[in-house]
Amino acid sequence: MQTGEKMNALKLILISTLFTISGCGKSDKKSSEKLHIAGNEIVSAERFTLNSKNSWAEVKIINPWQGATNVNQVYYLVKRGYKLPEGIDSEAVIFVPLKKIVCMSTTHIAMISALGEEKSIVGMSGTNFIYSPDLLKNVDKGLISDVGYEANLNKELILKISPDLIMIYGIGSESAGYVGKLKELGTKVIINADYLETDPLSRAEWIKLFGALYCKEKLADSIFKSEVEEYTKLKSYIGQNIRNRPTVLLGLPYRDTWYISPGNSFISKLISDAGGDYLWKDTESSVSMPYGIENVYIKGMKADFWLNIGSVSSRNEIANADQRLDDLPCFKNNNLFNNNNRVTVNGGNDFWESGSLYPHLILKDIATILHPELFSDHKLTFYRKIN
Repeated sequence: MQTGEKMNALKLILISTLFTISGCGKSDKKSSEKLHIAGNEIVSAERFTLNSKNSWAEVKIINPWQGATNVNQVYYLVKRGYKLPEGIDSEAVIFVPLKKIVCMSTTHIAMISALGEEKSIVGMSGTNFIYSPDLLKNVDKGLISDVGYEANLNKELILKISPDLIMIYGIGSESAGYVGKLKELGTKVIINADYLETDPLSRAEWIKLFGALYCKEKLADSIFKSEVEEYTKLKSYIGQNIRNRPTVLLGLPYRDTWYISPGNSFISKLISDAGGDYLWKDTESSVSMPYGIENVYIKGMKADFWLNIGSVSSRNEIANADQRLDDLPCFKNNNLFNNNNRVTVNGGNDFWESGSLYPHLILKDIATILHPELFSDHKLTFYRKIN
């Protein structure tokens, strides 16, 4: 997702299978034993690689923040009880399976929960923005602490929690300095760049990283393969049965600027796969593109549907953003749908949690909105009509 979408997921404007795998349990000290990374081949994701060695695995996060070029963050996942491989940087070693993790984004927790490891989550940045009812119960029980935000981290609390790993996200080059400050606490840190993936299945494939971190590689691979099958089946059905491609507008202006997701974005791919025609499908950018409201308004006159409309819950809120928006045909025809059907009173939104792991649910929602005749019995999961 682009910057504006990510920040929505991260508190501003802006995933299960029953069996378990014991691949990283107690060791017999044989350093030659292979750390089995089932589904080790990364088939879709472009922002990370995962390579199995002997008793460890190498993870490489590629260009982990927007605008990064030729930047690789390398980590070594070493089974507990095994000797460190020779010649690797001990500072980059993460012992697995993880027992305790702090997540700086709610977008990571659905993948951990899908692996049955939600009890390992001991800290979050912004617990109010969690959607998962089970994890919210753990917050109420005091099992998950709010560790604060980037510039206002509760370092004392993090030291008290003593997690095996802090998982963060990278927004800009300043992330490198942020990582350094966290490492000063003596805690391992890994950057998760899933939100930079431009394909829905590429983002879902990041569950393989979590599978390696929890030594549930086969389970993670099974979940991903199942999602690929579901998504591909839906995409094929939609493509074979649509008769037209309605045009789609996205977003809402913030002050005097409308940040547009480019045509090579995650949401643009979903719209296309759902049988839609995104108004900015021909653009390409690594970040959200700032436009003046007037420019978007003119192009928006061609939109049949308006999706992902900020955090609004009513037509009046759209008009309050800019009175001219009332004149858009999609507004007049009430073809307004927002991705805030599953939200908590504090703003936790499941679109950004389980939607990251199960994009076929988002795909089916959008296809139902654009082509209701294809899924007449489908009840929208993440979206709702704005009245």
